[in-house]
Amino acid sequence: MSLRRLLQSQGRILYAERGGVRRQGFKGSFPGFKMATITATPKSSLADEPLKIHVAGLEPSQLVTVQASLTDEKGVLFQARAFYWTDQRGQVDLTRDAAVGGDYSGVQPMGLFLLLKPERPFSRLMKREVMSSPYKVRLDVFDSFHLVSQLQEQSLASQTVERWYTAPGVQRVPVRHGRVRGALFLPAGQGPFPGVIDIFGGVGGLTEFRAALLANRGFATLALAYFAYEDLPSALGPIDLEYFEEAAEFLLKHPKVRGPRLGIVAICKGAEIALAMATYLTQIEATVCINGPNAVNGYPLYYRDLCIQPIPYKYERMLITEQGAVDLSNIFGDPQAELHRGSIIPVEKAQGKILFVVGEKDRNYNSKAFATEIMERMKKLGKTHCALLSYPGAGHLIEPPSSPFCYQSWLPHLSSPVVWGGEGQAHDAAQVHSWKEIQKFLHLHLGPTQSSRL
Repeated sequence: MSLRRLLQSQGRILYAERGGVRRQGFKGSFPGFKMATITATPKSSLADEPLKIHVAGLEPSQLVTVQASLTDEKGVLFQARAFYWTDQRGQVDLTRDAAVGGDYSGVQPMGLFLLLKPERPFSRLMKREVMSSPYKVRLDVFDSFHLVSQLQEQSLASQTVERWYTAPGVQRVPVRHGRVRGALFLPAGQGPFPGVIDIFGGVGGLTEFRAALLANRGFATLALAYFAYEDLPSALGPIDLEYFEEAAEFLLKHPKVRGPRLGIVAICKGAEIALAMATYLTQIEATVCINGPNAVNGYPLYYRDLCIQPIPYKYERMLITEQGAVDLSNIFGDPQAELHRGSIIPVEKAQGKILFVVGEKDRNYNSKAFATEIMERMKKLGKTHCALLSYPGAGHLIEPPSSPFCYQSWLPHLSSPVVWGGEGQAHDAAQVHSWKEIQKFLHLHLGPTQSSRL
């Protein structure tokens, strides 16, 4: 589709071409003209739930920009915008109409949320306070192409929506039990609920947003920290699997958690740990490994009398992109090399089920190759307890649909920005699909929840 515009001297009259038809319109509101509106329903919702966005009160075949904006807890502005032609009634329905440009194209009902981009380079939108405050997202509609974020006061219409990470009744309980540090999210209701441990990777600290979203779906979820939090080690180092066993025992003994076994959802380094937990700990029934390795890397893993020596990181293989971010995809040694085979985690010993979720454009791990090796090994051994979801175009940070696509961001552990990879629309489609599949997997192997909305 050919798009062309000519702004006259004061920028008040717009000429645009669509299919060879030339039209003239005016910015702003004038007596006798219809009043533009933009409506998102529901106005307040959980962050992983879809919205319906509708624009009305415009001229037929009018070119407009629809924009989403939010400011995160660190004061960083995130925005996304897309261009649409109105229909013959002067309306745009994002569930039906195709964007013709901007940050995405085609029919993308939630594209404005999934493709929010930071104004400050290498920023990642990641909710930290999940209980008391939502993200407030402003939606604006502008006449013609709108490319300058400072002109929000000229929008034809706007609405602000709230995106919450916890539903009414969900509780957050800080956890300081023995060595275990984290936060337990309990669903509304009496329970007991299936229990899940939620683990992140090299970002360190305590990340809670995914655990909170899982609690909304009926899982008692322990967001578990293992370094750079309170009195835990300040940096990533050797992994003591007994710490994670202690966390599993704590969760199973909670009166609102239904046993006899637990689930895990983990990403990156956390997925490596989760794979070891599934292999060696009897408390684990269902494990979701998102973009992780098939072997112990970087630091040794200990469990009682067991010590698995790691495949060393080869930092000399790091690549620096033109934007100044680090590409880590080449620093991992080949687990199939004779020297490193003792580092491979013997997943065939696992008693429970394991779901691998991988992005084929992951620029952090070669996660597709790692997961494929495990699947082929299990097939040769006649094992059927592993399954694989592989997404072409998806990068490393496959997260719930509430998380905008993040190609690269700052990683405190390395004191450097890191490339995560992926292609925006394909990655976001993978997040929407995998989030539903992860919940189905947990329901199947841990039993139903009191709140099983998918």
